[in-house]
Amino acid sequence: MFFTILLGLLALSVVVLVHELGHFAAARLSGIEVEAFSIGWGKAIFKKKIGNTEYRIAPLPLGGYCKMKGEHALIEAIEAKEKSIPMEEGAFYSASPLKRIAVALAGPAANFFFAGLVLTVIFFVGYEEPSFQNKIILASSFDNTGKVWPADLAGLQTGDKIIAINGVETENYNQIAEILGVSARKSLELLVLREGRQIILHLTPELNRDTGAGMAGIYQWIDPVIGSVKENSKASEAGLQEGDIIRTINNTAIRHSLDISMIMASEPKLLEIDYEREGSLRHCSIETDFSLEDFRLGITYRYDIYRTPDYNIIQAFGRGFGDAVETLVLSARGLKLLFSGLNLNKAVSGPIRITYFAGEVAANGFAQGLGKGFLSFFQFVSFISIALFFMNLLPIPALDGGQIVLFIYEIIKKSPLSPNSVYRYQMIGTFLILLLVLLTTTSDILFLAGK
Repeated sequence: MFFTILLGLLALSVVVLVHELGHFAAARLSGIEVEAFSIGWGKAIFKKKIGNTEYRIAPLPLGGYCKMKGEHALIEAIEAKEKSIPMEEGAFYSASPLKRIAVALAGPAANFFFAGLVLTVIFFVGYEEPSFQNKIILASSFDNTGKVWPADLAGLQTGDKIIAINGVETENYNQIAEILGVSARKSLELLVLREGRQIILHLTPELNRDTGAGMAGIYQWIDPVIGSVKENSKASEAGLQEGDIIRTINNTAIRHSLDISMIMASEPKLLEIDYEREGSLRHCSIETDFSLEDFRLGITYRYDIYRTPDYNIIQAFGRGFGDAVETLVLSARGLKLLFSGLNLNKAVSGPIRITYFAGEVAANGFAQGLGKGFLSFFQFVSFISIALFFMNLLPIPALDGGQIVLFIYEIIKKSPLSPNSVYRYQMIGTFLILLLVLLTTTSDILFLAGK
């Protein structure tokens, strides 16, 4: 858990630090004096002044901040009942509205370009991804609720292979799940391979109100071929080995891993297993103990390894920034879905849950190897970075987008901003942000309590 939290905090720190570096660079280029730039929060454990800027390193690893000259001029103007914010050379509010817009925009822009560059490097280097085949199982075949899923309405059948969605080839189940997950309430054209012939079906995933993701009502088909056996597990003691194919359990034919899961759900006291090894049929027995909190046979199933195409640097750049734009579009669509009856307590995540998710994704990656760990970490960092870009540009007072709206109003008005007007505008934004923090923090605490 400690490693998970540490990785999560590191991910958030990287994203916030990039954001503040964007503000810092734009301020310096615009002639606005930066009084302090800090990596981390809290009392500085190291600081050094170079020119007019004091550079600090603080102990709390939560990104950092960029303190510009004149930030307190607004409060001073309100206290002195001034009609305008005092002008001071090098101060933020003394710069032209266009320069202030550039500084406000630079933070989110830095996040977007950082994400695009990270994804570019990932695609240029390339990576391997474990997945199972593009063969599916209908959820309705195994639940007793009588629910009719979108897959049933589309005419899909257990054993079908989805080989393309909307013209995009899907050679493994990960690709299918990714497209379905971001396509709630969108009509999709499926190219399906069934018994040697290709057919076209149309599917509209329904909305999962807890997550905002699309659901079709399908599971991945996993052949019952053992990929690995945990040492000292029930399966190991019974003599099962990597490569064995499970054919029957308690005289029930096994087609895929879900058949095994259904048998295990009935909590049998004894498993009579027939399995195939190197063309010959063998048998073993396993006594179960479901009094244990987490009983497992101790096996994983064999999966395939898919490698990304070999991109040159130009292709990788196009793919990386293309994925960044797609993620941005999904962020906008996700905001729209918030008003479509989602369960906000489950669908909306705050800093606590984002930290947990970031750390968990990275920790699971590192458990599979150093390379996989770094890949998972930077993929999630790029996702958070794009989300921060999108959220910060929303026209909400106190966010960068709200500041941009304010400065555009100043340009249209053709006169300096009134300190009291700015103060009231900022207070509205602060109130809205506090409400959002309260909602997300409550949601996060309930989520972690459930975990």
